[in-house]
Amino acid sequence: MFGEVLRHFREAAGLTQEELSNKIPCDRSQVARVEAGTRIPQDTFAKQCDELLGTGGVLLRLWGRIDWYPEVQHPDWFERRAEMDAKAVALREYQEQVMPGLLQTSDYAHALFSRRGTDSDEVESRVRARLSRQPRFLVEGGPLYVAVLDESCLRNAVGSLETMRAQCAHLLSVGQRPNIRIQVAPAELFGLVRPLSSVSLIELADERWVYSESLDRGHFNNDPAAYVRHSQTYDVLRADALSARESAALISDVMEGYEQHGQARTQHGDLDQEQLQRRKRRQLHRGGAHLDEEQLQRRQRRQLHRSSPRYPRRRPRT
Repeated sequence: MFGEVLRHFREAAGLTQEELSNKIPCDRSQVARVEAGTRIPQDTFAKQCDELLGTGGVLLRLWGRIDWYPEVQHPDWFERRAEMDAKAVALREYQEQVMPGLLQTSDYAHALFSRRGTDSDEVESRVRARLSRQPRFLVEGGPLYVAVLDESCLRNAVGSLETMRAQCAHLLSVGQRPNIRIQVAPAELFGLVRPLSSVSLIELADERWVYSESLDRGHFNNDPAAYVRHSQTYDVLRADALSARESAALISDVMEGYEQHGQARTQHGDLDQEQLQRRKRRQLHRGGAHLDEEQLQRRQRRQLHRSSPRYPRRRPRT
């Protein structure tokens, strides 16, 4: 139903799927899959389409009325954690290397599960299960959710450059919600004390839990002393990390870097055959006519790598 309504407004605006995707921006395949009913959109997608197509907010209102995840199945070892997310009154997390599941975009989650060698059907099932945990925290009046991200979450590329750019944009969008705060722990900030691994502090109506993970296994601890100890470490980290506003500035810088790097790659890919032949002849001239083809290709790759753009890790402006 959502896909049919989206298609109606897109065609009424005289836009193709590719033209709409360029304006959002996102991959054309995402628009096609949403319209076909095979990809669940996020609320930010619905809001952007409303603005671009002049619907008066129809798509976002429709998005909020649809039960997108009537049936999902979490891995057995994670089921208990998913049940806690459904009842939590507050959740605080520290995450390193990859984005927290509650903040992942659909494309980011797809790329993450795909690189683990999971078959396509299983990937779709896992992504749906992961995204099903998010709506409760994204609606008006949702539970408090505070996420402190190690900078490695932003720098560790998962999927394409466009996937990472869109993931950063998603962080900036959800971070504006009144119940969500996203902070970054910079890699180069001296003296910053981080937890030993990713950890979640889950507050339910009548109890509090410390949750962490190892490979395909969840660890739960409701010992009050353990909760106090981990909570103190977390609160000190949050106080010393960048503020939410400073973190947004850093995320914006990283997002801009992914965008610029992607544009530069496109420019490299647009070199026509004649340009490549000229480059090959110049390299042959500099390196001598006796270089074999394998040596030439290695040199070309090194040259392209040296000439690829570099973007600085600009620190946020206070």
